Amino acid sequence: MELPALLGGTPVRKDKIFYGRQWVTEEDIEAVREVLEGTYITCGPTVSEAEKVLEEYTGAKHAVLVNSGTSALHCACIAAGIGEGDEVITTPLTFAASANCALYCGARPVFADVDPETYNIDPESIRAHITPRTKAVIAVDFTGQVVKVKEIRAICDEFGLVFIEDAAHSIGSAYEGVKVGNLADMTCFSFHPVKTVTSGEGGAILTNSDEYYEKLVLAHTHGITHDEELMEDDPHEGPWYYEQISLGYNYRMTDIQAALLISQMKKIDRFVERRKEIVARYDEAFADVPGIIVQKNIPESDTSRHLYIIRLDLSKLRCTRREFFDAMSAENVQCQIHYVPVYWFPYYRHLGYEKGLCPNAEKIYEGIMSIPLYPKMTEMDVEDTVHAVKKLAEFYKK
Repeated sequence: MELPALLGGTPVRKDKIFYGRQWVTEEDIEAVREVLEGTYITCGPTVSEAEKVLEEYTGAKHAVLVNSGTSALHCACIAAGIGEGDEVITTPLTFAASANCALYCGARPVFADVDPETYNIDPESIRAHITPRTKAVIAVDFTGQVVKVKEIRAICDEFGLVFIEDAAHSIGSAYEGVKVGNLADMTCFSFHPVKTVTSGEGGAILTNSDEYYEKLVLAHTHGITHDEELMEDDPHEGPWYYEQISLGYNYRMTDIQAALLISQMKKIDRFVERRKEIVARYDEAFADVPGIIVQKNIPESDTSRHLYIIRLDLSKLRCTRREFFDAMSAENVQCQIHYVPVYWFPYYRHLGYEKGLCPNAEKIYEGIMSIPLYPKMTEMDVEDTVHAVKKLAEFYKK
């Protein structure tokens, strides 16, 4: 039996494999350079071009680019009319922004539990948490797997709720043949460097609703408009004239970022295919490894995974998750944990949330670990990651 590097054995490799990493090419750099050497570096035509690229890729009628996935969620809540006294149902197994966006609007996040096998929000738990104050559901495509859209759509229609899809992980995924971005009332993307495509930082909201689109545009540009049809006063004072007609924010994306996004979108199919190849190899490798549980995929979701999560069955291993995590690091395979349940954080605790709200999510959190997954991984990177997981699972097996 191989001794883990942490205990004096030889690591599986000399250099580190990170859990996620962007892939920026010379074409990407040239696209950004062209903008930097041009007339506009922000608030210019490249942003509009990138929005059209997203509309064409997803099939959605409208796309609004913003400066982060968090901003996208906030704008979606504003467009949905979420405000003081409202409740928004979401999952605790996500980045904090999925819940924080409700707080930004004065609403209260309500946490529904997750499916114990897929780790996505459970539609029946959503239903159980609906009250007369519920305004919207923010369903997160955790790791890139699409939520149960049909069931959630039916619940939202039944109770008159706005369906917001937090698709920070899932650009490139589809549900029953329909691309993410064209499924919910509003869909929010993230273009952080470790996501499938990147603009450095950035996000977008996709919608088929003209009404939501108009509100999203105002929300991300200070509530300011140049559209004469929306103005209340005489719009003919001069070509400089504009009006602020609502309270909005400076959530605009720059042309620099948009240029990088357009270039990255030209490669998205290749990125998605490579992610699927790596996931298939991992699924095969870990299918029958004692102590390792693999996330289950629903058949309706054609999934482009942003994250690959292994879940440690600690009843079959003589180690803690921290020990396994540190041992992976010593093997030079860097991992990450996604995510601490949101309501466990001190800020939420001070708002009155307590542990025990979502038993499935909490149990899942105790054993999950994200292992490397990104398109630039070589076959050796993939095999070294497999080797490290299997090596440690064998060593720590009871």
